[in-house]
Formats: sequence, structure tokens, C-alpha cells
Amino acid sequence: MTEVLLTVGTRKGLFLGRRRGGVWRFDDSPYFTGQAVYSVAIDTRGTVPRLLVGGDSAHWGPSVFHSDDLGAEWTEPARPAVKFPEDTKASLERVWQLHPSAAEPDVVYAGTEPAALYRSEDRGESFDIVRPLWEHPTRAKWEPGGGGEGLHTVLTDPRDAAAVTVAVSTAGVFRTKDGGASWEPSNSGVSAVFLPDQFPEFGQCVHKVARDAVDLDKLYLQNHWGVYRSDDAGAHWTDIGAGLPSTFGFAVAAHPHRADTAYVFPITGDFDRVPADRRCRVYRTADAGASWEALTTGLPGEDHYGTVLRDALCTDDLDPAGVYFGNRNGEVYASADDGESWKLLASHLPDVLCVRAAAID
Repeated sequence: MTEVLLTVGTRKGLFLGRRRGGVWRFDDSPYFTGQAVYSVAIDTRGTVPRLLVGGDSAHWGPSVFHSDDLGAEWTEPARPAVKFPEDTKASLERVWQLHPSAAEPDVVYAGTEPAALYRSEDRGESFDIVRPLWEHPTRAKWEPGGGGEGLHTVLTDPRDAAAVTVAVSTAGVFRTKDGGASWEPSNSGVSAVFLPDQFPEFGQCVHKVARDAVDLDKLYLQNHWGVYRSDDAGAHWTDIGAGLPSTFGFAVAAHPHRADTAYVFPITGDFDRVPADRRCRVYRTADAGASWEALTTGLPGEDHYGTVLRDALCTDDLDPAGVYFGNRNGEVYASADDGESWKLLASHLPDVLCVRAAAID
């Protein structure tokens, strides 16, 4: 029987839940107690699933851990897996993203703060900085966003290992077509409402980017004000925010199997970071952003203040899809039917920073 594994990274540790036969069970206690868990990856490419966790200890600093037995035991490399080279004169603040490559079996990418991309060829046990992005000529003009200067999104293309897309707060989207040897800003059509030139080449505060499951050149982008779609792998972007109660938000996720289907969680605005209209609602498009539908069955109907962060909304790889989100109130909700109905899985957790889910045989 297929089991769904749900990982919930919080301000104070990692929680693991499993669904088997429609019943959810959470492990008795969190892992990495006292550490903020900003990033989790469930790597199902090998014969044994590997969990990767970006933990951040206030005492020991940030690190990357891995487990090959679904969390029973964890390994931390003897030397830091992610470390800034001495000549960069930078130090690692946190690992924002861990992304198993869609095209290379043992490759894992990490996105960090300060904003840098790292590449691992041993499934996340050691990483090397991708120099051309770190040394990009625009870098001197990158400015930290409200949450810092983090490389928070990595997308790899299953058709082409040399094609990688990343997003940085607040520098925008950058793409490489040559395996990281060169990078170009890819923000045409995305606004930066806080700048004098609202449509610059770079400098946008992109919050998250997701890839369509069927048309792999179609991307969805949640911006600091604005929801966008690209039909050409990020070269150009079109505003698709009409029909949403607010175009501000942090998270976006794509359905794992259905074309033109994506999910967002609208927030009132940068000045009031609570759910739009104070209602707990996930919005879904099934036509690539031409229209949006509020998904509310099973979610609270009263005033709600649980903000969903950029990596705290995800889907699993089933069909119908499981859809999951956690919020800063410490609540985790799940849907097993593409978002049509929801169930509260956990409450009173620490501040939820990220969620990831996958089917495990």
C-alpha cells in the first residue's frame, strides 16, 4: 500500500506525518528540536528515499542533514556540506532550498542566504558553489528583501540537465541554459512596485516559482504584488492575477499531473500580512490563470490570521493530488482530492516554515 510522507519544517524542529489507508499518523516528537527548518527535500530517485533537511541552530549554525530510513537516523557530514569559499568573504546564514535535480540522478541543488546556488553530485552530502551566478555582474546591485537575500527557488528541467531556473529575493528570476556557466535575468513583464522603474531587468521581489506538470515551459510566479505565468520557460511573463482577492502572497504550487493547474494563497498585502479578507482560502486555477476558484471546504470560516510562507504550500505526486499547507499559527491542512476538501492535520505547532510531501512505496 502506498504511503504518503509529509514533512513539516518549523521554527522549532521538523515534524513527520504519514498517511496510510486514509489515516494520518505523526511521529511522537519533532526532530532537530530547537532548530529552525527552512528547507526539506524528499528525494525519491534512488532505491531508498532520502530526506534532506536544512537546519539552522542558534548555537551551531546552519547545516544540511540527510536520512535514508525516513527519519529514524540522521547524518550530518563531518565537514559542512554547504560553506562559502573564503575568497567570497561571505558566511552561510541559512539554506533556503534543497532541490533534487529532475534530470541528473545524484545531483541536488541548494539555495542559500546570502543568495547563492550550490550543486551536489553525491545526493546532498557535499556541495560546491556555482561561481558564475555568485559572480554575476548584477550582484552588486542585489538588495535584500524583508526576509533577507535568499535564493529560495530552484527549478530543473527533466528534458535538459543544463537548463536551471532560480529565483532570488530581491533580485528576481535568473536562468542558465549551459549548466550554470552563464546566467541571464528573466523578469520581462514582472513588476517591482517599490522601484522608480517598475519593470527593471532585475530587482523584482519574486516570492516563488512553480513549473506546470504537462507543459514544462509554462511557469507560475507569485511576486511581491502580482501573480504571473510564463509560456516560454521564463523569458516573458504575463499577469494572471485577475479574479484573486489580492495579488500579494508568498506561495505557489502546481498540480503534479494536470495541465494548467496551480494553487496560491492570497495575502492582504505587504502592509498587512494576513490572509486576504481574513479568510483561510486556497485559490486554484485550472486554465493557466484565466480564472481562479476559492477552495474552502473544511477550512475555517471565521476570521483567520494564519499566513502561509513561500515554501509552506505544496502538492504530492499522486492523482488525485494531495495538497498541503502550513501557516504561522502552527496549523497544517491537507487535501486528498486536488483541494476540493480539507482536513486539519495538526495545530499548535511552532511557526510553519516549509512543507513537502511525496508518495513512498
